[in-house]
Amino acid sequence: MDLVGCCKAFVSVTEAGSFTGGAAVAQIPQPVASRRIAALERHLGERLFDRSTRRARLTPFGRDLLPSAQRLVRLAEAMESDAQRARRRPLRLAVPDTSTTRDLAELEAQARTVEVFLEFRVAGPAERAELVRTQEVRAALVAVPPEDGVWTVPLGLASEAEPEEAVVHLETLRAGRSPGARRRVWVQPEDDVPHVRDRVFRARDAAGLLPAQVEVAGTLTTAAASVIGSADLLLCSADQARELGLAWRPVGGVRLARGYDVAAGLGDDVGRVRTPLRAAIARCLGADVAAD
Repeated sequence: MDLVGCCKAFVSVTEAGSFTGGAAVAQIPQPVASRRIAALERHLGERLFDRSTRRARLTPFGRDLLPSAQRLVRLAEAMESDAQRARRRPLRLAVPDTSTTRDLAELEAQARTVEVFLEFRVAGPAERAELVRTQEVRAALVAVPPEDGVWTVPLGLASEAEPEEAVVHLETLRAGRSPGARRRVWVQPEDDVPHVRDRVFRARDAAGLLPAQVEVAGTLTTAAASVIGSADLLLCSADQARELGLAWRPVGGVRLARGYDVAAGLGDDVGRVRTPLRAAIARCLGADVAAD
């Protein structure tokens, strides 16, 4: 027996003074209200209403039970309200600074359609992992090797001038190959992680570039500013290049990509973010979705 539902019918009929009116208050059909009250009477072993009159008049037993039924109904309503607030409690998610405000707004809007209410914390790769560890956020999009990622973001090189070739080869940046000052490749903080940075350094050495020709910038803004107005190159995604108004090309001879997965203090939060928001996060990151 649904004790709460039966008590709601009992209280509603009492307050309305009739079975028809009480059913309307409880937003249930009148026969359902009658069946619920009859079930409650059988459960309690006594009549709650005197059915010899046209109005729903309480029996002495019904009057004695009414306060308890009212308390149960109020508690049930309070619990439902608390549950709704709990579902709407923001899930703080640490995200890369590579996502634009528009990207994050679209991700948040999509999350709301599946009853996930996000609150973002923008941070670098190392900080995102630490924020999860210290429980300052409930979940984070953490940097992982691309082969291990749920999301992968192909990286290339972007420049202010339109490249002549469809692929940028690092060998073309060697001293003597290009006129003027040596061109540099700028690595932004989001890519200052071993699975990206070390591959870039190995490719630099294999191409015969000087160590100073690949430099890690302190911020994305600094990295982009170093490219604008110069012949230098920015390691970035195609989406970032479009946002910055730069021409993007893949790097020849080496696969460079970011990888992302979800980390969270509670396993349930991983599932709440990773599964229903997989495609939305891919769009936010400018990512390919790895195959299952």
